Amino acid sequence: MKNFEKYTRGYFMPPQTSLKWTQKEYITEAPTWCSVDLRDGNQALVVPMNLEEKLEFFQVLVKLGFKEIEVGFPAASETEYTFLRTLIEQDLIPDDVTIQVLTQSREHIIQKTFESLKGAKQAVVHLYNSTSVAQREQVFRKSKQEIIDIAVTGAELLKKYAAETEGNFKFQYSPESFTGTEIDFALEICNAVLDVWQPTADSKVIINLPATVSMSMSHVYASQIEYMSDHLKYRDNVILSLHPHNDRGTGIADTELALLAGGQRVEGTLFGNGERTGNVDIVTLALNMYSHGVDPKLNFENIPEIIEVYERMTKMKVNERQPYAGKLVFAAFSGSHQDAIAKGMKWREEHDCEHWTVPYLPIDPKDIGREYEGDVIRINSQSGKGGIGYLLEQHYGLDLPPKMREDFGYRVKNVSDRLAKELVANEIYDIFKEVYVNIQSPVEFLNYRFSQHDDYETTITVKQNGEVQEINGAGNGRLDAISNALQSKLGVSYSNLVYKEHALEVGSSSQAVSYVGITAPDGKVHWGCGIDVDIMTSSVKALFSAVNNMTQEQSELVAASEAISKK
Repeated sequence: MKNFEKYTRGYFMPPQTSLKWTQKEYITEAPTWCSVDLRDGNQALVVPMNLEEKLEFFQVLVKLGFKEIEVGFPAASETEYTFLRTLIEQDLIPDDVTIQVLTQSREHIIQKTFESLKGAKQAVVHLYNSTSVAQREQVFRKSKQEIIDIAVTGAELLKKYAAETEGNFKFQYSPESFTGTEIDFALEICNAVLDVWQPTADSKVIINLPATVSMSMSHVYASQIEYMSDHLKYRDNVILSLHPHNDRGTGIADTELALLAGGQRVEGTLFGNGERTGNVDIVTLALNMYSHGVDPKLNFENIPEIIEVYERMTKMKVNERQPYAGKLVFAAFSGSHQDAIAKGMKWREEHDCEHWTVPYLPIDPKDIGREYEGDVIRINSQSGKGGIGYLLEQHYGLDLPPKMREDFGYRVKNVSDRLAKELVANEIYDIFKEVYVNIQSPVEFLNYRFSQHDDYETTITVKQNGEVQEINGAGNGRLDAISNALQSKLGVSYSNLVYKEHALEVGSSSQAVSYVGITAPDGKVHWGCGIDVDIMTSSVKALFSAVNNMTQEQSELVAASEAISKK
């Protein structure tokens, strides 16, 4: 690409290198979660939510288990002010939920912010000002000391108005654009604010270090967080919060590594909604922890329902490949993937498995409200016998012999390829019935009877070319006797009869299903399936179906050969 020389790295490494976070293997406990959907997410919408939508979304966040919810910038707009007052006056905030509001370091804004909070049982008042080199030089055109003065003045005003307002308030400070700020300066301004607030064990404060614009690889952000964690004053009484954005597509990784580096709290949104490329996606973060056996302390057991509300409220769409939530993230179209998943599920049925280890599925889709049949095994021209057989077994109780699964798999893939579409379970079953089940042409099976002497002897009633006739045969078993009758009297030839049977359902009135494979003189195996309330009858129907399939294909080949020879 052209003009790459105009870009350079805009972040600042800590003055001391410390990589203690690299010695940790995984996140061992959930952080404090703070949803900023109603501020960061809402302000990024083409059409922001109205009051009724905000109220419904707030209830959804409470239901999901968020204990801290940012409800907006009440001094900035009448809608957000009214929203906050409605939550308080209608007593819609549960006792165990803390609301959070945002304010700039300007007295009239801080004053109105506290007015909006009157009657709130508990709230976080979030003070911020921009600290990065670019913001100081280009936007505010102020010195470092002038930027510190803005933050300190705001911190003092928060203390003043909190003392004059009834309620239980916690303070939070963000050096906005932290990732573009010299680390020693970020530390200096945060410590200056902490000196004003003087946090204690009974009155902790939050220092929030946002990746307002993501500028670096994830390990750099983690190193920045670790340095700040190690050098903040009053550290035991400071809650270190993270607020990553996703400009570089690394929001999840930034947050996870920063949690290893000392982060204790995460501000983010459902599905990563927010300005530009969005905020960090709390759903993905939480379910990543879940996949490691860590309780995320949030309830995402019905992802489809959450998506419905989210898309309706925000008018945004959850991408089909969004981790965990997307419609296709558990879907396997590839034959080898489907086969591995089907075998993995079978393994779980056969073994008492303590942990989830199914190939290609990092978590059990059912744990978040998804279904194996519609969300995991998806059939198209790329699919294989394992997935197709799995759907037949799960939906219709049909447990095909392995070689029959392979034969059927090719047929289904050909149909999908020809129609250029994905096939659902009932369409696959329709193909199976049409190709294999109780096939009655060119020879229709009508009835049979046996008499047992030294060998099994049978009389079979069939219809061929409109003519009903009886044929006789004998063998060392019932199915063998019928097979011999077919071959000797109808002029067909095959070998290596393969047979399998099972009940379709449990109970005296359940149907039985049988599968028969026969090898034609040219070496090709032909399959048939019989379904009947009587197990022997189902076996006979399966044999006739296989013979009919073989005979029909041979007739078609003869006809094609004759047509070619006449040209």
